[in-house]
Amino acid sequence: MRSYIKLLVLIAFIFSSLSAQNQQIKYPSTKKIDHVDDYHGTKVADPYRWLEDNNSKETADWVEAENKVTQDYLSKIPFRDDLRKRLTDLWNYEKYSAPSKHGEYYTFSKNDGLQEQSVIYIQKGLSGTPEVLLDPNKLSADGSISLGSLVFSKDDKYLSYGISRGGSDWREFYVMDVQTKKLTTDYIKWSKFSGTSWYKDGFYYSRYDEPKAGEELKQKVEFQKLYYHKLGTPQSEDKLVMEDKENPKYGFGAGVTDDERFLIISVSQGTAQENLLYFKDLTTDMPIKSIFTKFEADYSVVDNIADKFLISTNYQAPNNKLILIDPNKPEKENWETIIPEAKEVMQSVSFVGGKLFVTYLKDATSKVSVFDTNGKYLYDVKLPAVGTCGGFGGKKDEFETFYTFTSFTYPPTIYKYDVKNNKSELFRKAEVKFNTTEFETKEIFYKSKDGTKVPMFIVHKKGLKLDGNNPTLLYAYGGFNISQQPGFSVARIPLIENGVVYALACLRGGSEYGEEWHKAGMFEKKQNVFDDFIAAAEYLIKNKYTNPNKLAVQGGSNGGLLIGAVINQRPDLYKVAFPQVGVMDMLRFHKFTIGWAWVSEYGSSDNPDQFKYLIKYSPLHNIKKGTGYPATMITTADHDDRVFPAHSFKYAATLQEMNSGKNPTLIRIETKVGHGAGTSTSKSIELSTDLFSFMFYNMGITPKF
Repeated sequence: MRSYIKLLVLIAFIFSSLSAQNQQIKYPSTKKIDHVDDYHGTKVADPYRWLEDNNSKETADWVEAENKVTQDYLSKIPFRDDLRKRLTDLWNYEKYSAPSKHGEYYTFSKNDGLQEQSVIYIQKGLSGTPEVLLDPNKLSADGSISLGSLVFSKDDKYLSYGISRGGSDWREFYVMDVQTKKLTTDYIKWSKFSGTSWYKDGFYYSRYDEPKAGEELKQKVEFQKLYYHKLGTPQSEDKLVMEDKENPKYGFGAGVTDDERFLIISVSQGTAQENLLYFKDLTTDMPIKSIFTKFEADYSVVDNIADKFLISTNYQAPNNKLILIDPNKPEKENWETIIPEAKEVMQSVSFVGGKLFVTYLKDATSKVSVFDTNGKYLYDVKLPAVGTCGGFGGKKDEFETFYTFTSFTYPPTIYKYDVKNNKSELFRKAEVKFNTTEFETKEIFYKSKDGTKVPMFIVHKKGLKLDGNNPTLLYAYGGFNISQQPGFSVARIPLIENGVVYALACLRGGSEYGEEWHKAGMFEKKQNVFDDFIAAAEYLIKNKYTNPNKLAVQGGSNGGLLIGAVINQRPDLYKVAFPQVGVMDMLRFHKFTIGWAWVSEYGSSDNPDQFKYLIKYSPLHNIKKGTGYPATMITTADHDDRVFPAHSFKYAATLQEMNSGKNPTLIRIETKVGHGAGTSTSKSIELSTDLFSFMFYNMGITPKF
């Protein structure tokens, strides 16, 4: 009898659970207009074009209606509050950045745990008492203002810092007197994709012309200009240093060497891995002179040695090499190779304590090697485990530096490094409330559709049974020469604690194996990226980690494009999908904000040949009516001026219209948030809560917290 009652209870639970998960969703009625574009003789309908008007009441009403549907759905998930509480508890630990030395003082950022934004502290020596230097939490009541770049003047008397309002890419720069901690009268507006580089009593920075009122988050930004700002003067008096009226897509970046002898100017076109290089000897009246005048390779100045430049470049070296050049004799026959190209990708180079620290990527994990200035290999820095390392900043005459190490189950840990003795010493360890010894990480290699070997990291509880029934989250990016490496995320802890397998696939398009790996996922070869991802999902299913009813997929920005494309191509493989802040309209992405800069990665629909392959995978244009799609939660934000939110608006409206299956199609539109950087703690917790409660719920899993 008791067994019979238990069976009835179980049946009732399953029935109620299934009923809840298959809620009948009434989506907002989204009007369609009769708009058709002609792309080189091909007619393409765009019935939701009106959603591109982010200033209209109609669009605002649609956003409000969609958010109501989404929040109504999420509010019915019974364990959502428990997940939020667990995430809040996990998030509540002290988070530090590595210290940075400025004369007698050190600065670092610290978040007590649940502060919306991290606070900048300063202290005398490493044992001094920390004092608040800058608290961004006092800049806005809701934590929506975040810090961007933060740079000390060469004499350490002043600090310039940039702020972002609501996550926008626009930056406003302020200057602080470090000793008094008071702001000067200096104020810079309309800067984007730029920091500040100090020289004497001022700094170099780049900006755009002021956009039209109301179009700040939508208008295409072009004709960036490089200026010099002198302290105590208004921005209107800033000196124009460089512009190009013939090339609207040129971007200008400036840097000044530590000895303040040279100004280095890099000129780029969008996100392409090539640039031009100029310099000026600031100790003379010489004009700005060119070093490299063709877009044929990437050139990055590491530092100067007397009157010569150490430069990292991929010229005839897809994995990068380090050269020494005389800027007055930059011809290639005069180059001196200091560190030649290696099998592993040269990811970064720093010059500290008279030695060169080179961080390599070895199968998407960090390896740090040390050389002398002549390029002689000395030794490797012994890292605590397999993972990701960053840091080794400082000046060439300092013998102390810091680095931060992390991995999937290794919270960011800061080490102090003795350059003279090649010795690492634990400086600060994050105290996160979970047991790292209960989990394991492995790196495997699987074959993509064309036979290419692709690395993937897999993280899960020890003792996992490969029975094909484990909930799994597969994440990837695959583009813009950006590598995916092991890293800690507090948001993932409740997942792996509840038996979720987390997988990170290192697709082509990234930088894991150098520029050739990147090029294999660009332009007409973008399909390789989607094939790599689909093969990763098939590997996880074939090897009994999971099955299509327990597999969730996630990606943001270019990764949002990836998720949109793969659920169109193989909707049968996934149960849940998270295309976040994605580039979903591949025919119009270049019409908004900085989208034109991605033409060097994707191509453009303005080009007849490139249109042909863009239309084949564009997420918006390949949604098929009558297809049952995975449970999908699209995310975007009202202040995202990197990937214009209309991408997600039009995509959501189309998917809701076309999806014939019972799985929900929701869009979550955040306010006072941008593309992701600088998002406040509370907003981050809420987003993770909604994403992962949606995932568990649609897999029919009730997690325990």
